Amino acid sequence: MTPAFLAYFRPWTELVQEAIGRGVEMRRARVVSEPVTDYIRFEHDVSRLNQEAGEQLRWLPRRDAATLLLPGADLWIFDDRLIRFGHFAGDGSSVGQELCDDPAVIAKFSASFEAVWERAVPHDKFTV
Repeated sequence: MTPAFLAYFRPWTELVQEAIGRGVEMRRARVVSEPVTDYIRFEHDVSRLNQEAGEQLRWLPRRDAATLLLPGADLWIFDDRLIRFGHFAGDGSSVGQELCDDPAVIAKFSASFEAVWERAVPHDKFTV
């Protein structure tokens, strides 16, 4: 990784380290198609920075997710009280976000995340 990329990524790793230092647990699960693309290989390599900062990360091949109920958008769940959905175009560009604080929706997606997390492979054991 270039020094410019590391500088670009530093605000995120500092945020993760600060949150972990306050006792926040940060877990990320990625559901990926196989064979993986060059971008997923890059993302896997870069993810070591996330781990070094304290973020827990797992990977789930899409074929192993077929029996799970998954959201149609990327999402972040904050303290079991808020979801941030990220919406993307087919080329990967962001087309917006929305926030949801509906307890029923949060409960559904929290359960979905836990199912993915249980089935997913820890970052260090997932090969691309």
